[in-house]
Amino acid sequence: MLVTSRHGRRAARPAGWNGVADELVGCLVLLAFVAAAAVLWSSYSARSGTRRHERGDRHRSLPGGGGAGAAGPRVTIFSAPLPPPDGGSPARQELAVRSWLALPGNVTVVLLGDHPSAHALAGRLGGRVSVDPAIDISFTGTPFFHSIVARAQAADSDICVLADAEIVLLPETVTLLKHFSKSDLDWFVFSVSRNISAFPYHLADNEKQWVDADISEVSFNKLQEIQSDKWAADGSDRGLIVAWNNPSTPLTAGVMPSFLNGRGAHNWWLIHEVISSEMRLVFDASNLVLGLYPENFIKMSTNSNASYPDGSWEYDVNRHLAAVYGSYCYGLPRRNSPMLYKVVKQFEGYLLSKFEELNLSDSVINKEQNAHADGCSLCKMENNHSAAVSLPHSLEMLLQLAADMNRSVVLAVAGASYRDMLMSWVCRLRHLRITNFVVCALDQETYEFSVLQGLPVFKDQLSPMNVSFDDCHFGTQCFQQVTKVKSRIVLKILRLGYNVLLSDVDVYWFHNPMPFLHSLGPATFAAQSDEFNMTGPINLPRRLNSGFYYARSDNATITAMEMIVKHATNSGLSEQPSFYDILCGKDGANRIGDDTCLEPNTNLTIVFLSRDMFPNGAYSGLWEKKHDVQSACREIGCFIIHNNWVNGRRKKLQRQMASGLWDYDPSSRLCVQNWSDAKRFSVQNDDPVSYD
Repeated sequence: MLVTSRHGRRAARPAGWNGVADELVGCLVLLAFVAAAAVLWSSYSARSGTRRHERGDRHRSLPGGGGAGAAGPRVTIFSAPLPPPDGGSPARQELAVRSWLALPGNVTVVLLGDHPSAHALAGRLGGRVSVDPAIDISFTGTPFFHSIVARAQAADSDICVLADAEIVLLPETVTLLKHFSKSDLDWFVFSVSRNISAFPYHLADNEKQWVDADISEVSFNKLQEIQSDKWAADGSDRGLIVAWNNPSTPLTAGVMPSFLNGRGAHNWWLIHEVISSEMRLVFDASNLVLGLYPENFIKMSTNSNASYPDGSWEYDVNRHLAAVYGSYCYGLPRRNSPMLYKVVKQFEGYLLSKFEELNLSDSVINKEQNAHADGCSLCKMENNHSAAVSLPHSLEMLLQLAADMNRSVVLAVAGASYRDMLMSWVCRLRHLRITNFVVCALDQETYEFSVLQGLPVFKDQLSPMNVSFDDCHFGTQCFQQVTKVKSRIVLKILRLGYNVLLSDVDVYWFHNPMPFLHSLGPATFAAQSDEFNMTGPINLPRRLNSGFYYARSDNATITAMEMIVKHATNSGLSEQPSFYDILCGKDGANRIGDDTCLEPNTNLTIVFLSRDMFPNGAYSGLWEKKHDVQSACREIGCFIIHNNWVNGRRKKLQRQMASGLWDYDPSSRLCVQNWSDAKRFSVQNDDPVSYD
């Protein structure tokens, strides 16, 4: 597995950290901790001759130690607001974000996602609120939590904060973070918001002072009195606030699973992993009132498992991931953690106390176990579930969700040996904002992997078994069996009334070809030509590539596809020769000109697509240009380029990765994003290509 399991080794803590822990035993005044930490860390640096990580000029020295500068730390709050009904009312989200902007100090807000409501909210609230759509999102529109954390880790900020888009943050939040920012050590702080049944206050015109209905100013102490003894702790964990400094350094020793944001378990899991990794000091600030949260933010399920909201498959996925990966369900590695402390208010400052017992019974972490009415924890519940994860969607349901306004879908078919290439293909479509695709998994492993990656996937029950991992390329018996699945699935979708663009996952998309292909009109079948000669006809015998074609759901196309499937079933070859022999006739008897065929029984016109716009892997030596493939394709107006005419899976992967036409990071299970420029909060769409 690509994600570190619960049995993985913890990263070793640097020398000097035990000294910090010893100094913090019992109760300490925070300022004393800062001074001691600075001295101990300086001593460690002198012995080691180097700092644990480079900060460049991001942190300016404070008198008496490091820190974020006299102007205070730069705090960036990240949130991925969910659209209604999951995200509640826009007014409540706006109240929350306005409370963030009212915090003292250098605070900015980044809303993650591309829903119109996020753009509208940012437009109303001004320049300190930005929208960044460059995060991974499932086919249901739910953002991935590990992508949100990765985006925050790439921030050019001193401190990152993650909060639900409905949490009203109070000034104590920045006061606490400013105190912690005076330390050069890496730290992580978390707190649970307080539930509120009503919030009768709003911000005054200056956007800084809270007032009541009579426009009378409301003190901070008054805000703290609102049901301050009631925690927003439950299975969803949406009431949690987490923050950390030095975002360029890791939070955990492992890789985060693909949790779905707002679907429970991920914040609790993250806290446990940060503690067990022992790479940062961890502070539980839940005794402070940092945030207020609407009490009715959850829609409780009507089934017997009322402790978990909604009961949808997305919550099942998160419970499964939390139970399988990391330390969440298996306890922390030590009887007591030298890295975990509780923060309490002490007059104008704070006190820190160390947790002596590993069960963390005094910590809010343990409160999650008590948040369920039946006393049944997430981990015990998951033990009663099957290890497999699945979608509740049939193929028909997926098509209804995915199809565009023309009832067209893009279909990919893949097995375990090509799942990384499948994800690179998916990431490229996501970058192009293409969402009308579905995936057919050839095996259970690929199906479960695709579910966890948020893909609209279904499994073909008739797919061949024992598909070879490395020996399923063109010409092999495995290839012959697998390709016949594709035409059969395409026919099934056509019969359901949807147009299909079949694209192999080794086809790299520069632009969306669907509008152009659909413009060719009805009773037209458009396919890529596999001809490699630069001149001459492109519709010669056996030159139709069945790895990229567009088929309309009309009578002529359906009848032709039925003939192709029948011919391929009785053939000892792959499906590709069947396409040509049925559509263009044996030896090209149905050819018209250099780029067209006409199937006589159905009057279906077969168009061989321009190789400048839809080049195959042998055309014009494009792949041999290596790092210049993209610029070469741009010059001739490519929509796509097929990574075929290369023998073997490994060579195919190497060629595509070396060219830079790769959009997936298997080590993190994330799409590759351009987060290097913190000021760039949008995905740049490719310039449109002329259809002339």
